[in-house]
Amino acid sequence: MTKYQKRYVYDKSLEFIIPLLVVLFLGVMYFVVIRTEHRYAGFLILAVASLFMIYWARELKKMARMEESRITPKEIEEKTWVFDLIKGDQELVFVADVPGPEDQVTVRLINGVLYIRGGQGFAKDVQLDVTEDMGIVEFRYRNGVLTLKIRRILDETYDK
Repeated sequence: MTKYQKRYVYDKSLEFIIPLLVVLFLGVMYFVVIRTEHRYAGFLILAVASLFMIYWARELKKMARMEESRITPKEIEEKTWVFDLIKGDQELVFVADVPGPEDQVTVRLINGVLYIRGGQGFAKDVQLDVTEDMGIVEFRYRNGVLTLKIRRILDETYDK
């Protein structure tokens, strides 16, 4: 029969261990200084060592906090969202996964930036290499996949 073992994990162990090591070091240094003949010089060395230990303890704590906050959940989401951009002679085809029902998905192409909004607060802005006379000519959204065709929009005026 399998035995359940409960484990407690504390991810911020450096915030506990570093001050403990500093206090332990200073305590050992204090006892060494008391047992020496030159107590004043020993206390001076102890004071300098204490200042260095406090400085490095703070620096190590800052490094630990910076390591934790380096990647945010929003950055992870942005890095995992992938789109395909297929460039043809006369048109671009943009394909991407967008969450939400079709009535919540909106797309706009303004000044070369494709603004995509979907359900569940989904919002992305994609810079495209297009000209001012290009626009979205076909919009298709099926099973969470957005497909856009972007090409030059011509004014069709005929001289008769």
